[in-house]
Amino acid sequence: MEFRDLIFTRQSHRSYDKNKPVAREVLKRICEAGIAAPSAANRQPWEVWVVSSPAKLEQMKDVYRRDWFHQAPHVLLVVGDRKACWTRDADQYQSLETDAAIAMDHMILAAENEGVSTCWIAAFDEAELRKVLGLETNQEVFAITPLGYPKGSDETRPKQRKAFDDVVRWID
Repeated sequence: MEFRDLIFTRQSHRSYDKNKPVAREVLKRICEAGIAAPSAANRQPWEVWVVSSPAKLEQMKDVYRRDWFHQAPHVLLVVGDRKACWTRDADQYQSLETDAAIAMDHMILAAENEGVSTCWIAAFDEAELRKVLGLETNQEVFAITPLGYPKGSDETRPKQRKAFDDVVRWID
């Protein structure tokens, strides 16, 4: 798919075919897109986790309580390590959230390119997710997405976006 078409047609999906798992090679290509993402000082202070185990997916039911989320055969997570990220000396800003967001965005676009649907989720129960996945103290999850093929027809909806001139400033 042409990249410009990809970014303008990609949308979040809320319907997945649980009985049609994504092939491991496709999942691998999606993850590789995250690995290729830029990060501050090239630290890559995150890991990509792909949950495919039906038992573990069942345990994740209380992490995000939407029926459609539990239809997906996989869940992808970006798990960051605050100790591993770049920190700006002047004000101690840490790049972890930015680095994790870039990696997730690359993977979501790669998934769309593979015909795999996603929906970026940040409103998950972090404490429950920590418990289910056994996260260590230094590990933080910034975003999760279901991964799967769409179930039925999930029609493309027009995106509501601000006008170009409302968000772009030219400083010449």
